[in-house]
Amino acid sequence: MSYSMCPRRSLLIVPAGNARALAASDDLAADGLLYDLSETVTPADKSDARERLRDHLAASRFPGERVVRINGLDTEWGTEDFLAARGANVDAIVLTRVEEPGIVRQIVSALHETDAPERLKLWAMIETPLGVLNAASIAAEGSGRLSCLVVGIALLKLSSGMRPDADRSELLPALSAVALAAKAHSLSAIDGYHADVRDLAGFAAECGAARRLGFDGKVLIHPSQIDGANAAFQPDADAAAWAQKVMEAFAVSPDMQNGVATLDGRTIDRLHLTEADRILKLGDAIAARTGTGAQTAQRKATS
Repeated sequence: MSYSMCPRRSLLIVPAGNARALAASDDLAADGLLYDLSETVTPADKSDARERLRDHLAASRFPGERVVRINGLDTEWGTEDFLAARGANVDAIVLTRVEEPGIVRQIVSALHETDAPERLKLWAMIETPLGVLNAASIAAEGSGRLSCLVVGIALLKLSSGMRPDADRSELLPALSAVALAAKAHSLSAIDGYHADVRDLAGFAAECGAARRLGFDGKVLIHPSQIDGANAAFQPDADAAAWAQKVMEAFAVSPDMQNGVATLDGRTIDRLHLTEADRILKLGDAIAARTGTGAQTAQRKATS
């Protein structure tokens, strides 16, 4: 499934070392679960957490995306984490602290050498100044395996020395760089988590700002944040109506072969058509996953 048709509004972190969190995760309404073997698991519990996660995934009935964040391959746990995730029938492996494209090439090669199915994708976490500076080259490196860039806010602040205000103003250049790098290569872009689960207003503001920057969703640290993220990153009625009008304009346009059409007296081109198609397909995918209603009405092919 391409990024445009895969809802990634809400990505909840589930600590692999927490048996209770794992058991409860199947019934959550998040678009995706990020099972974590890295930051939330102590060194002493790494091996047990890996086995616990393996058993859970074998029986899991979660209908959304299932992704596993592994420890770096330069750690003593990374290789075993990779092999466990590779064999667990998950949708993606999340690579932490990616700073240059070589690590993506390394994992892509490892997946190829182990005959991993094409559906198994990679996600790269951009968490350092060097990772932000190299985001474009990282996004270009995936050979079809890389499907998502995720911003690691906490480590980015720590490694850069930034002390952003409540609006994250100082982080905007970095966030924009990651979002643009992702979209330049047709990848999803996921914003980092909001740490204070009691700060509902701040969380809503971050979601709104992230969506305006082009992010597709947000990492979450508590189930109470799921509904807010789902609502914030879902195409609204106005966007869906505009998208449908664009599709209809191209369907009847005598200039369609030239890549243009007319909508409300203005010329629109195929960039508008591509965005309209993305919005409608995303709406369809959300409706199909959540059972909230019929999918978008049949649209005439315009490609």
